Amino acid sequence: MIELEGLPELVDPVMICAFEGWNDAGDAASSAVGHLDREWKGEVFASLDAEDYYDFQVNRPTVTLHGGVRKVTWPTTQLSAVRIADADGKGHPRDLVLVRGIEPSMRWRSFCNEILGFAHELGVELVVLLGALLGDTPHTRPVPVTGVTSDPELAESMDLEETRYEGPTGIVGILQEACTHAGVPTASLWAAVPHYVSQPPNPKATLALLNRLDDLIGVRIPLGELPEDARAWQLGVDQLAAEDSEVAEYVQTLEEARDTAELPEASGEAIAREFERYLRRRDPGAGPYLRDLSGPLADLTERGEPRAPEERGGDGAEDEGDGGEDAAAAEGAAEAADDGEAEEGTGDDSAAGSADGGDAGDTAGDDSSDDGSSDGAASDGDGKKRDGGGAAGGKD
Repeated sequence: MIELEGLPELVDPVMICAFEGWNDAGDAASSAVGHLDREWKGEVFASLDAEDYYDFQVNRPTVTLHGGVRKVTWPTTQLSAVRIADADGKGHPRDLVLVRGIEPSMRWRSFCNEILGFAHELGVELVVLLGALLGDTPHTRPVPVTGVTSDPELAESMDLEETRYEGPTGIVGILQEACTHAGVPTASLWAAVPHYVSQPPNPKATLALLNRLDDLIGVRIPLGELPEDARAWQLGVDQLAAEDSEVAEYVQTLEEARDTAELPEASGEAIAREFERYLRRRDPGAGPYLRDLSGPLADLTERGEPRAPEERGGDGAEDEGDGGEDAAAAEGAAEAADDGEAEEGTGDDSAAGSADGGDAGDTAGDDSSDDGSSDGAASDGDGKKRDGGGAAGGKD
């Protein structure tokens, strides 16, 4: 291990990890952590020794020129610290530890132990792992993002699914299990990327992961130009699909299947979640708005067959205001779910494809090397096949 600048003193830190490779379809997960690092100007304080974990014939070093001087950059995993001065809108700071690298080629247990060593020494309160998988999901709909965990108590308190996945796994799944066994609360978020447009980057999937992360840890994440990039990406794919009648027909089939499967969710729970995010972005200091629903918004979620409040594990302030205001807010939320969510790439928790407990992108299939992909059947959090299954693509 190479320590660069020593370990900083952090406040209520959350560790967020993503790794290029098998669990990073469309580079969506690693791009999400890279976005956080750029927006919040993270400071690298440690790097794992590349000699210990990487096969340089698989992940080759790169050479660049800086002022006429050649510099070799080795594949590795770096840790950086981010200080958020006003994390909750009330002036309270919070820190993030960003872990970004490449899935190691060897010694996975030692690799996880090093990451856990930093987590313990820094007093990390929660580890969030980001991943992306290939699935039968249309690019024209909100990106499905599934949150899973191996901890039943964490699943209840943070509205996550308990993993039921069985099958091949990547470093995300191994690290999640290592954290769980070490007693560190851990969750993973998985975005489903359309398998017919798997080439990176995929800003729409990256945006969906960041929005779900925002909901999970309660920190307002600056999105920068990402929403516009996501809209441009979707427009580009629309144009490509329109040029091929077979692709256009296939996309329409996926849309019909998705709309039929998620119609109740779209009319209730997803509207409530999107409306809550909208209110929080308007007023970062406010707490959860819709955890204890009443009035017209309660009727909306009833039509969507949501879980009971005690099952969701959230509690918050009751909505205030007269019924007319609530009804208007609900109508605005419905419009936002129909228009804004599709444009910005936000998604709900039901993913097409699969999510294991930190390994939704792990599927049985044919692995590939540097720029190949893996195709296979995927399982959802309950272990059942869903939407035809998908596989995460990337370097193995």
